[in-house]
Amino acid sequence: MLDGETRTFLIKHTGCEPLDEALWQAALTHGSTGEKRNYERLEFLGDRVLGLSVADWLYRNSDEAEGRLSQRLNALVSRATCAIIAREIGLGPRMRLGKQARDDGGEDSENILGDVMEALIGACFTERGFEAARDMVLGLWADTFEGKTGKRKHPKSALQEWTAGNRRRMPEYKLVERSGPDHAARFTVEVSVHNVGSAQATAHSKQDAETGAAEEFMRKFG
Repeated sequence: MLDGETRTFLIKHTGCEPLDEALWQAALTHGSTGEKRNYERLEFLGDRVLGLSVADWLYRNSDEAEGRLSQRLNALVSRATCAIIAREIGLGPRMRLGKQARDDGGEDSENILGDVMEALIGACFTERGFEAARDMVLGLWADTFEGKTGKRKHPKSALQEWTAGNRRRMPEYKLVERSGPDHAARFTVEVSVHNVGSAQATAHSKQDAETGAAEEFMRKFG
């Protein structure tokens, strides 16, 4: 059921060799496909496994007070952080989306990327148990735990980290204009951060326009 490239991708980034391929396929499947089995239930489970795994790591590796631990936990398990990690491993192209969701930029949607990331953790837990799922989290979140930047960030990820680091609201993306025929459409997107400013970019897909707007914002304000 899983193609060879997706199977290799999962083994590399989850540390698990899929046994129940239907389970892992569901973890990658968005509701827009119309398929009955999708990632929603696994995302619910993975969210809890992620929280416990990160809380355990923080408790064992930090002597900070409860309030500071809670603050770090919330940041490390946020949808924004999940999406950042999903982008870094190239999860987007592996997700199974309906045509409309893909055309709307679902492959780079923070919400969808974050949910599928958690669903994969849920699949690992379901098939292998807590220790394997925790090891998956520790591997994927290693650079984030240590505050390492690693390779150059995707512009949207870099902007999210910038806003979090500067205690600003998360960036908001808005489609300003869509022009041209369907085969050569052009999208203009504006990204804004409250009390900081905004930036725009135009591209042949909404996803690329959002990326360009984030890059322009960082050039102006980062």
